[in-house]
Amino acid sequence: MLARYWLLSALTLLLVHTGFSQSLDRYTIIPRPAKLDPRAGQFILSRTTTLLIPPGQADLKAVADTFARQLNRATGVSLTVRLSNRMAVPGNIIQFIPARDTSLGTEGYRIDITDKLVTVEASRASGFFYGIQTLRQLLPPAALAPTRQLPDSGLTNLAIPACRIEDRPRYVYRGLHLDVSRHFFSVSFIKQYIDLMALHKINTFHWHLTDDQGWRIEIKKYPKLTQVGANRRETLVGHYDEYDPQVFDGKPYGGFYTQDEVRDVVRYAAARFVTVVPEIEMPGHALAALSAYPELACAPGPYSAATKWGVFDEVFCPTEKTFSFLQDVLTEVIGLFPSKYIHIGGDECPKVSWKNSAFCQQLMKREKLKNENELQSYFIRRIDKFVTSKGRRIIGWDEILEGGLSPNATVMSWRGVKGGIEAARQQHDVVMTPGGFCYFDHYQGDPAQEPTAFGGNLPLSQVYSYNPTPTELSPAEAKHILGVQGNVWTEYIPDVDQLQYMIWPRAAALAEVAWSPLEGKNYDDFSRRIPSLFARLSSVKTNYARTVYDAVPVSRATADGRVAVSLKPDKRLANVTDIRYTIDGSIPSAESPVLKDSVLLAQTATVRTAAFAGRTPLSQLAKVQKEFLVSKATGKSYTLQYPAATGRPDKNLSLTDGNTVGMGGYEVAGIVSFAGDFGLTVDLGQSQPVQGVRVGFLKYTAKNICLPRQIEVSVSDDGQTYRPATTVKTNAQENGKRTIVRLPVDFAQTSARYVRIVARSIGTVPADMRNPGKPAQLGVDEVEIR
Repeated sequence: MLARYWLLSALTLLLVHTGFSQSLDRYTIIPRPAKLDPRAGQFILSRTTTLLIPPGQADLKAVADTFARQLNRATGVSLTVRLSNRMAVPGNIIQFIPARDTSLGTEGYRIDITDKLVTVEASRASGFFYGIQTLRQLLPPAALAPTRQLPDSGLTNLAIPACRIEDRPRYVYRGLHLDVSRHFFSVSFIKQYIDLMALHKINTFHWHLTDDQGWRIEIKKYPKLTQVGANRRETLVGHYDEYDPQVFDGKPYGGFYTQDEVRDVVRYAAARFVTVVPEIEMPGHALAALSAYPELACAPGPYSAATKWGVFDEVFCPTEKTFSFLQDVLTEVIGLFPSKYIHIGGDECPKVSWKNSAFCQQLMKREKLKNENELQSYFIRRIDKFVTSKGRRIIGWDEILEGGLSPNATVMSWRGVKGGIEAARQQHDVVMTPGGFCYFDHYQGDPAQEPTAFGGNLPLSQVYSYNPTPTELSPAEAKHILGVQGNVWTEYIPDVDQLQYMIWPRAAALAEVAWSPLEGKNYDDFSRRIPSLFARLSSVKTNYARTVYDAVPVSRATADGRVAVSLKPDKRLANVTDIRYTIDGSIPSAESPVLKDSVLLAQTATVRTAAFAGRTPLSQLAKVQKEFLVSKATGKSYTLQYPAATGRPDKNLSLTDGNTVGMGGYEVAGIVSFAGDFGLTVDLGQSQPVQGVRVGFLKYTAKNICLPRQIEVSVSDDGQTYRPATTVKTNAQENGKRTIVRLPVDFAQTSARYVRIVARSIGTVPADMRNPGKPAQLGVDEVEIR
């Protein structure tokens, strides 16, 4: 069934995408060009290939030289770059010709490829550069490698498939962000990051350099920013609410970029037509700066860089001393970054310290400001005036709209699309970056199978589905949508390997959203190109997530007391032919059975699944697994003695369906919660021997969900008269890591049709927990009866 589905999808793809219908696998460019006409034949790169450029084109020569060096490093083919007439040059030729018309704009290009000649046309060096990135993607993945991988015998495979391409971007702003405050990343990695951005025609690197957890850029006038503010004494372990009390690693953490390193990165990016936009956070997210210069706060301090994540009340105080400090900082930043935009943050600024500050309240009266939101607007307007005086423009998160927006400001809309729509209607330029489509720190698959992430779920298909231009806007308003940006916040991303895993392939999907025409987007076609993307990423030694191949098992209880396991319906890649599975604990292989419709479990088992293309594994084979519980309670009806809470209600007898919950981020999916005690009565259908129960309870005291103090079990033959089976004290250990605790309760074997289980709440959260004295809840997973 599943194999036929994928075959049908592939057939539909062939019929619909006639422009790519000839040998589709030859053209795996991401982002997809605006227009591509396939041709038979191919151009073979060899040691006799020459790059021809017209004289007097220094920028173009630099682009061509870089292309030649990259190919030589990866393949050993030393291409010659010449300023000469191609008729006088032996061998095949790649020629670069300035376009005579203006239809391509500043970043567009044309490519014409035959077996003897490749012609690249563009009106600007940037257009030639993007044309070359397309050629690089048309070559075998080995041609992208940082060091030579091909032997001389492999050089005959350096083929570029023949075609004609005409291409230009949909949006002028195509961004990728990186937070280096929460976790720091080296200059060498930043350069690799920029390389992959450029390969996918992403043209803006948003460098988030300061936050509560660390100040990461050298400022000569204020050396304590890096001497003190760049360092935190330790870092939170696990997710924010994973442990109660929270656990810290006890290890000092720091790092910053010198101004020379910043200049190096900016030059490196410029050579790849990537603009670096620095972000200096204000007025909130300022703890690292205040740890170095506490006099900039409204209260005397002392302060220290944050050791955990979140939003903190300590922010810059809008004094003249603060504005002098920030202007000095921005002066040095502007001297390092030639970008049009300087990002000043503006998000998540609590107003508590301003409300409690006599100075701020007097300032509000003097400036006739109605509230603290208008005080934030006053703050932003002053910074905007200063940045504008330096010939630059500010850009900030959509909170800068609050209290009135500075006239020159550009808005990054991250809290959904509302802020972007509002700003565009006020004639402000906008970069769309809503969390629901653009936050790569969110999970991309089943949280139970994924590394720790912030929360939420953003699968590849959802990224690809995004249209940055809201349909609510008029054509005139829509012109203010400059483009789109992917954001990578690193609270839970401590190293390069995990960072790359979180970014790729989602950044490639967003690159296509930003570049390709809206009418040309098609996820099935995009998925056809993903295997080539993965091969290219492997060639450049970059990690990536294969979550798109994950086949997540789900279940339903059957009338005869078994569990039917099938696959969660989702948008996987079109080259998957089979999903194979095991239930004996082994890793799926090409010999494992194919999961077609469903598999029936007659006893508790852990199901592992993996995607295959024929006999070739596509998944991370040891990754996807889930336990399903089968007991005498499975599929049986029950009644609740106490109503479930509305926030986590009971759905479709979910406590006896055999399906265990998964945990990730801030949420626990599938838990049923109760404000006080929990009780249910299971009808086994007929009288039978029973000798124990087991109930899964959630221990999550950071959210006031505690284990029960006592469990009572009683049984009945008629559902009217119950006799006690046992009562046990749980003696539960509440502190520690969030988890599901499956509490077993045994009793002497007896015969019964009805089994009643009552769990008594401890009443209030214990004194040594995060929220002592708060009403305790019970969170219940699955109920088993033996």
